Order: sequence, then structure tokens, then C-alpha cells
Amino acid sequence: MTATGHDEDTGPAAERPRSAPPRRLRGRIATVVSVIGELLITAGLILALFVAYSLWWTNVLADREAHKQGDTVRKNWARAPQTPQGPGVLDTKDGIGFLHVPAMKNGEVLVKKGIEPEVLNEGVAGYYTEPVKSALPQDKKGNFSLAAHRDGHGAKFHNIDKLKDGDPIVFESKDTWYIYKVYASLDETSKYNVDVLDEVPKESGKRKPGRYITLTTCTPVYTSSYRYIVWGELERTEKVDAKRTPPKELR
Repeated sequence: MTATGHDEDTGPAAERPRSAPPRRLRGRIATVVSVIGELLITAGLILALFVAYSLWWTNVLADREAHKQGDTVRKNWARAPQTPQGPGVLDTKDGIGFLHVPAMKNGEVLVKKGIEPEVLNEGVAGYYTEPVKSALPQDKKGNFSLAAHRDGHGAKFHNIDKLKDGDPIVFESKDTWYIYKVYASLDETSKYNVDVLDEVPKESGKRKPGRYITLTTCTPVYTSSYRYIVWGELERTEKVDAKRTPPKELR
């Protein structure tokens, strides 16, 4: 005992670090860290599976559905007599025809009415009914305006940025090929910009009525923040023959 009346620690215990946590506490910390690590790994796996589902499996399902619906349209065409009215007579839930864009390397794309998710998620392109009503290809003037997904659900417009001025865009109806040529594009605009769908799309540089086509999709890739726009103008039409021989742009 010291002169102050307190015991003085002079043994080996006095030399141990007072700040070292007890072994039990260290064990609990290690357990918590281990659990958190496992949770993070699980979350990462779930996220990876979600991405795979969104960007791959939805494409598989959409392509299957689009192929099935496309077969239905072609079978209906084969059963029905030839008519001069063009795709307007086929304005039903089954689809009005097929879009062919060689530069996008996406095969034929069934075109249906509407751009709602339940339509586009089937791996097709849809033509606008609102906020600006689309013209149809057989109309003497107007803007045939279409939308499709850029990623997931078929991603039919994934390669829209590959389109250049002069590239062909071909629409196939039951009895007519409509051959358009790209003349302008807009790589980013607001999702609320409906002027790009106007009958005369002035943002593309046009000032007079004509027979136009407009392709729209989301941008940048894997987001839906903005819209990517491509405009084309009708160059000519060709009647579909008995063998459905495609125009030279598709051969």
C-alpha cells in the first residue's frame, strides 16, 4: 500500500494493455462482420440475377412471343385475299406488318398498335396513338412514328445508333413494300419532346408535308432518361409479288 492509501499495481497484470477488447467481444465483432459479408455477397448475386433476367432472359421470352405473333400475322395474310388498302386494313391487335432495318441487324420486327409496356414488352415495335397519332404507311402524307425497347424485352432498337443518313428502313405490309431512307437523327432529346412525332417533323429539318417515318427509343443504353430519334422519308413503294420477293435493300 502506498502513502496515499491506494494499492499499487506492480505485477504482470499492470503490463497488459487496458484497451484490448475481451476475447468474447472480438468474437462477436468477427461474427457480425462475417454475417454482413455474407449478406453483401447474397445481395450481389441477387442483383446479378436481376440484371441477367432484365437484359437476357426478357429478350429470350420476348423473341419467342414476337416470333409466335409474327407467324400468326403471316398465316392470316396467306388466308386472306389480296387487297389494295395496305396495312390499314390490318390495324388489329395481331399487328399491321414488319419493319426491316438492315443496319440494326435485328431481323424483322412485328409492328403493332400502341407503345404501352404490355405491347413493347412482347418484343415488337409499336406505332403511336398518343400523345401524337401516327400516320400509317399507306397514308398520302404524315409521319409513321414507332417506338421499341433498346434493352431488354427483345431490344429491337438496340442498335439504333448504327443508322446513318441514306440507310434503308423498309416496312412490309400484306401487299406493299415501303422503302424509306434515313435523312436525319437526334442522339438525345427529352422524353417529353413530342415535336419529333409531328406530321411534319421540323426538328429533322423538314418544312413541307411528306411521307415520313420516325424511330424512337430510350437513351443512353440501359437507361430511359432521354430519347434517341431517327427520321426517314419514303423513297418508293413496291408491290408484293407471289413469292414475297424483298426489295433490293433487303437482299
